[in-house]
Amino acid sequence: MRWSPVKRLDVYMLRNFLSLFLLTLMVCIFILLMQFVWLHVRDLVGKGVELSVLAEFFVYAVASVVPLALPLAVLLASLITFGNLGEQVELTAMKAAGISLFRIIRPLVFAVMVICAGAFYFSNNILPVTQVKLWTLIFSLRQKSPELDIPEGEFYDGIHGYKIYVRHKNPRRAMLYDMMIYDYTKGFRDATVMLADSGKIVFTDDKLYLMLYLYSGESFENLNRQQQRATGTTKSIPYRRESFAQKQILIDFDSDLNRMDESVLADQHVSKNTWQLIHSIDSVSALNDAKGQEQSEQMIESRFLGRERHTTTTNQQIAQSYAERKQEAIEQGKDLTKQFNPDSLFASLSNNDKERALSIAMERARAQSDQIDYNAVVLDDYQRYIRRHEVELHRKFTLAFACLIFFFIGAPLGAIIRKGGLGTPVIISVVMFIFYYIIDNTGYKMAREALWPCWAGMWLSSFVLLPIGIFLTYKAATDSALFNPEAWAKQLEVIKKKLHITNK
Repeated sequence: MRWSPVKRLDVYMLRNFLSLFLLTLMVCIFILLMQFVWLHVRDLVGKGVELSVLAEFFVYAVASVVPLALPLAVLLASLITFGNLGEQVELTAMKAAGISLFRIIRPLVFAVMVICAGAFYFSNNILPVTQVKLWTLIFSLRQKSPELDIPEGEFYDGIHGYKIYVRHKNPRRAMLYDMMIYDYTKGFRDATVMLADSGKIVFTDDKLYLMLYLYSGESFENLNRQQQRATGTTKSIPYRRESFAQKQILIDFDSDLNRMDESVLADQHVSKNTWQLIHSIDSVSALNDAKGQEQSEQMIESRFLGRERHTTTTNQQIAQSYAERKQEAIEQGKDLTKQFNPDSLFASLSNNDKERALSIAMERARAQSDQIDYNAVVLDDYQRYIRRHEVELHRKFTLAFACLIFFFIGAPLGAIIRKGGLGTPVIISVVMFIFYYIIDNTGYKMAREALWPCWAGMWLSSFVLLPIGIFLTYKAATDSALFNPEAWAKQLEVIKKKLHITNK
């Protein structure tokens, strides 16, 4: 059975696009991976990390940048694919054969939809697991002690509570010469200074401690606080001096990588899939509403009409009497504000009573303001938790949808520009992706800080780029010379002629 030309065209387009997509995806992952490693280079350098741990870190880091690399790879691959077709006149030949642009890109649209579905599946099922492992490893690396490498002629502070100065080193014999050690483990005022002609530092067998051997030296110890604690007086001995031929000091220095428990991140938004995020949002929203209702009831019960919980008996009687008279006036249809005018009541008081009334009013207003601030802080924790989960929930959809939008930007742009290779397409892709990243990051910060609703902030980039994709697709389908310099030059000549005729 022979294939029809249409099916061959589909296979041809898919083969060109998918091969370029895989290549550009690897390039984009590499670029984003280098940027991610640069942000965490301090957690890796100087820690003496094993190669297996570094490989694990890079594997998790690659998984974390894949969702962001997919839209950029789709944009670049579609630009290069249709740019090559236009530059080699293949796109013109297809249109001359009666094949429309929408028919040409139809197989690629289905392929990009599959990529979008795969991006959502990756973000929803694989990314939460890798994010937990990645950040657990990063936190563990941050707590790991740095690799012991004392430089010459500089103070080394890689050992907690100590500063070590070495003038010369002998790597062959593992000896250090002209040493000066400051010991701050007991505090700055109780510091101990040690000088030694030579010494060496070795690890214990369990790698949990350092053994510091010092030879032919002296130590100076500040006894100011020790003397005060012992005698209870301010009179003290300034310091103690000790000479030694050999001295040994045991220092805590755990050089092993102690991994954190992954359960620490179990309730974080990065560790949950879509259904878990929805469940957490609903649960915490219910708690937030219940807490707000409880705070409102407490304020009404304890603050209004002078009925505070910790009021005196006289105030309670006054409040009860006021409430009874108010109820009586309401039943009789009287206006209580006219019967008991606050200004008239305040004016009838003596000066001392006025000052006392103002003082009590200010104290109650201040207490009410403090209570409102405290309630806002309590509710803000719930609301921040909800916002982070809502942002993560929308992100799983926006990154997948961005792949489709970038295809409808890259494909028509390539068809209009008709420039293949890695020159013009790369420049356009970088500019478009920077534009997308700025808008997306702006919306993310607006949503995170509760300046915008979460859905508006996270979908802002899609709302901006989708009309651009529709416009470019329409221009490419109608063979518009949108980016053709010759067409713009002709248009300018026409405008100049019209202006010249008008002036005459």
